[in-house]
Amino acid sequence: MTTQLIRPVSPELDAILGQTFPVLDDGFVRVVDYMGNDSSIVQAARVSYGDGTKKVSQDRALIRYLLRNYHTTPFEMCSLKLHVRVPMDTWRQWIRHRTASVNEYSTRYSIAIDGAQMTAADQWRQQAQDNKQGSSGYFDQSIGQELTHAEQELHRLSKEVYHHRLDGGVAREQARKDLPLSTYTEAFWQIDLHNLFHFLALRMDSHAQLEIRNYAETIGEQIVSRWVPQAWEAFKDYRFKRMTLSQQDQELLALLAGQKKQAALDWCKNSGWLKDKDGQLVLSREALEFADKLTTLGMLPPWEE
Repeated sequence: MTTQLIRPVSPELDAILGQTFPVLDDGFVRVVDYMGNDSSIVQAARVSYGDGTKKVSQDRALIRYLLRNYHTTPFEMCSLKLHVRVPMDTWRQWIRHRTASVNEYSTRYSIAIDGAQMTAADQWRQQAQDNKQGSSGYFDQSIGQELTHAEQELHRLSKEVYHHRLDGGVAREQARKDLPLSTYTEAFWQIDLHNLFHFLALRMDSHAQLEIRNYAETIGEQIVSRWVPQAWEAFKDYRFKRMTLSQQDQELLALLAGQKKQAALDWCKNSGWLKDKDGQLVLSREALEFADKLTTLGMLPPWEE
């Protein structure tokens, strides 16, 4: 006996298929295709067919349970295909997520995209002093204007050199080698929902580089929220900005909750979280990370009054 199945659809996502969502100065994200919706997650979890017999409220509860308790396989039953236009330096971070299928524009076969990300005079960020891979604050606009002007000259020269090589018959695969990382590239990027949530959790985080964060926020807020609204709601509630507590965190938090401040302070010293160096208190990375968690909870670490 053959049962006719109805392909799960997402009307809100269908309404924006092919629509371009601008990112940065010349980048974009758009949906090419998708498979599945919220009901597909529920269907996979129940190993059933069709719409099932459960109520929408029960479906929502199941999705939230699955995500909350790390039952990831049902989310792999949904996938999304995007067409993205992104600067190469940002793409380097993006492509580190190896759980997607990718087909990128080839500058070995085709002429490089005539576009490079420009930085406005008020958008030049300073290097963070406490984070080697992050930024903190912005340069004064007068300095930014000088930096932007130099950037424009660099882009102009690199483009001129590139096209001079091409016009002279240099192979495209070699002519491209001095193009700046700000040059835009394009790719088709297909990924299942479980791994997409992992991408979004990392790249929407405030610690992620601003440029890739712009792309992640666009994908999440403009696309995923329309595609699988119940799963997106669960992701925002249980995964995004989630706080994790290690065993050490839990031990120390229990002491603080029990108002055993001196015992907590002794614990920190015995665990190497606090060290006295030439009369100054030095905090380990674990201690600093734990202090951030306490701040979120409205609490103070034991080494502060």
